[in-house]
Amino acid sequence: MYDTKPYLYGTGRRKRSVSRVRLYQGTGNITINGRDIDDYFGLETLKVIVRQPLNLTDTLGKFDVVCTVTGGGVSGQAGAIRHGIARALLGAGDEMRPILKKAGFLTRDPRMKERKKYGLKAARRAPQFSKR
Repeated sequence: MYDTKPYLYGTGRRKRSVSRVRLYQGTGNITINGRDIDDYFGLETLKVIVRQPLNLTDTLGKFDVVCTVTGGGVSGQAGAIRHGIARALLGAGDEMRPILKKAGFLTRDPRMKERKKYGLKAARRAPQFSKR
């Protein structure tokens, strides 16, 4: 259905999640990995996070969102989709950049899980000290 239509594209990242977002002219449907947003995310807060850039720019009913997201958990995936939608909306017009920038949706959240180091039980957790 969407194969030949022109679209706006954005890549979003959050923690270990990566999303590829395409915005088509449409009625406001949001499809994630081939499923509707209501089927994909159970929590209402995650659905609100995904819709934030569209609500802020008053484009909620103007675009259909089709995205593929991999990696991480549901919270990271919702953040990645939000980031991707915000980056894709920049192609719709230059007047959206200051709005999205002020809200912080264009900034990639750099916080990731720290890697485990050798000699330690976790990233910073040392083995328990034994005197004897």
